Amino acid sequence: MPGRNPPPPPAGRLPNSPGVYRFLDGRGRVLYLGRASSLRSRVSSYWSQLGDRAHLAPMVDAIARIEAVSCGSVHEAAWLERNLLEAALPRWNRTPGGQESAVYIRLDSGPARPGLSVVYRPEPAGQVRYFGPYLGGLRVRLAVAALHRLAPLRYAGTSQGGAGLDLARARGVAGADRGELARRLTRILEREPAAVGGARDKLARLRDRAAGNLGYELAGRIHAEIGGLSWVTSPQRVATLAATSGTVAGWSGGVQVRFEISNGRLGGWSQRACTLAEAADAVAATAAGWRGFGQLNAELAASLLG
Repeated sequence: MPGRNPPPPPAGRLPNSPGVYRFLDGRGRVLYLGRASSLRSRVSSYWSQLGDRAHLAPMVDAIARIEAVSCGSVHEAAWLERNLLEAALPRWNRTPGGQESAVYIRLDSGPARPGLSVVYRPEPAGQVRYFGPYLGGLRVRLAVAALHRLAPLRYAGTSQGGAGLDLARARGVAGADRGELARRLTRILEREPAAVGGARDKLARLRDRAAGNLGYELAGRIHAEIGGLSWVTSPQRVATLAATSGTVAGWSGGVQVRFEISNGRLGGWSQRACTLAEAADAVAATAAGWRGFGQLNAELAASLLG
């Protein structure tokens, strides 16, 4: 909306990384919470062209403070937004938890019907392992298609009919390959850097080869699959299958940031002004793997308040 006041100075201090942001009024009440692929550009946009968000103009006029959390990926930001909105819905948010479906990838490495599938809930059985949760069923199905293209585990089963056996022969897959194919898929889904990088490189070569042979539809399909694979292999720790609980805290410049993990979900975001001595116990209790996240976001909070 042209002519609006410029964004407050903290907007320019936001990183260009993915994350979650919230706006507070002069009494410290949360007005709105959202996610962004680039925190700086998204937050600044509220003071320029609101477009189809014109209904938010009165809210923008009431903003007194900006707070934000920097995340490791857009997917992680989507999950953190969902966790926080499910806990409490600010006045100007319309939907608790976002719109995407939460799904899991099911890896069956058993001899009869091995393969990957997308499911809405984990139901452990036999030689089955689950990965996730992930947001966005379409993206996750594209990722599964990419993984099948790379490691066609389902052709290594013992319960295939004639067509399946023909496809297995065409792909050079036999029952003896089942274990190795399952291990290859597991390494990718566990986000091992070398396995993920190798998978993306191979898909990119397949895409470029298809385009070079004028197979533009196939090239477009593989390109979409690369995007899906990137979505499920990007850093994402704020929603997990592990039923862990605990506290993540960081301190910087007189500000403590604190998150609560409950049943594998990171949420309960709060921050307060305090001394290092007052924050020391919570920071010390933070698990080693989360200390970088807590410290990064404490520094961000201090910057926005400064």
